[in-house]
Amino acid sequence: MPKKKKFEVQPDESISSCIERMEREGYIPARRTEEPVFQEVERDGEMIIEPCGRRITFEGKLKS
Repeated sequence: MPKKKKFEVQPDESISSCIERMEREGYIPARRTEEPVFQEVERDGEMIIEPCGRRITFEGKLKS
């Protein structure tokens, strides 16, 4: 198994469920990152980029 692995929180999953999934695979959370997700929306003939959510990713370290 690799020493580090990234786990992304799925849209239908809670953060605690993601951490439980990490632990079942033998990893512990080491770092959490959040990235905004944007979408293009057309308003008054203009394309506007606006935030529509976020992507949460955990970096897991292998349990020793």
